Amino acid sequence: MPTRKLVTRYEDDLALFPDRYHKLGLVAGVIVLGIFPFVAGSYGLTVSHSGLIAVVGAIGMMILTGFAGQVSLGHAAFLALGAYTVAILGGTFGWPFWLALPVGGLVAAGIGLMVGPFALRLEGLYLAIVTVGLLFLVDHLLRNGLDIAYGKDYLTVPMHTWFAVDDPSGLGTFRDDGALSGAQKLYFFFLALAGGAAWVSKNIQRSRTGRAMMAVRDRDLAAEVLGVDAARTKFVAFGISSFFAGIAGGMYAFAHPVITLEPFGLTMSVGYIAMVVLGGAGTTFGAVWGALAFVLLLPLCELAGEALPFPDTFSSENRAVLLFYPALCLFLVFEPLGILGIWLRIKRYFMAWPFRY
Repeated sequence: MPTRKLVTRYEDDLALFPDRYHKLGLVAGVIVLGIFPFVAGSYGLTVSHSGLIAVVGAIGMMILTGFAGQVSLGHAAFLALGAYTVAILGGTFGWPFWLALPVGGLVAAGIGLMVGPFALRLEGLYLAIVTVGLLFLVDHLLRNGLDIAYGKDYLTVPMHTWFAVDDPSGLGTFRDDGALSGAQKLYFFFLALAGGAAWVSKNIQRSRTGRAMMAVRDRDLAAEVLGVDAARTKFVAFGISSFFAGIAGGMYAFAHPVITLEPFGLTMSVGYIAMVVLGGAGTTFGAVWGALAFVLLLPLCELAGEALPFPDTFSSENRAVLLFYPALCLFLVFEPLGILGIWLRIKRYFMAWPFRY
């Protein structure tokens, strides 16, 4: 059964908000998101920052894995490149954050395009192994490069509103409190980036490039027979995905004024794959809601872990992982489409109501 009304025009089929219910939902969502930072506490804003960062990173993973079908376990490497690019440009050269962030995305995209040729001859687990190697290579180069250049394994991340020539090493002026606190300003900045990323992803999905990615994902040989350039499509998918990952890495750096390489490991890459699978692979909806659910459920699992009889040697993170990932596996056994499958059933119910079929 379809989950949307039948249309007879291409304009209606391509509309992002095809009816009044979608438009009302958009207005309601904007109102809720606009009010949230004024009623949430510091912990709520911190969680919202993490959620919006995860949305941008998950969209990057979705474009590569969900749209193009390319398996990557090196997603965290591109986040690390974006994070350290904005840290170096802001802290060493005094660049403003709004200029350093897109450059961080471009640096990550450049490295992603260098990995792209491997995807032309490797698929599945073989490509995943190559991306794991990239993850450790980037970690090694950044770790040793920081030690040589700065003599330390961490960097301070400033947010200058304009070029800071005299003292680029400070934390910048963006985080200074004014009409809005630093956390609130960061929230609205991240919200704009996450909304823009979702809009771009949705348009890619319904564009010629997006349809080519999905054709390559389903069967690359059949796609080439139909005239799709599979090599170019995989190459573009790696570049776009890496750019979004670099932007997410820059956002992570802005949310954490002091960064190290510890978070940018294999665990982060696996986490982004889990977000895509949890939300529903192949859709922007799945990337957004999978990322938000992942970020919100992990703290809840930490709280639940404190009430369960785990050994005292287990940290709160260990307890959360032991609860969350088995629960995720059970959820996917009963709902293979993830959160997207639940949403589709809800839409079908209301479209068929009051009938039961």
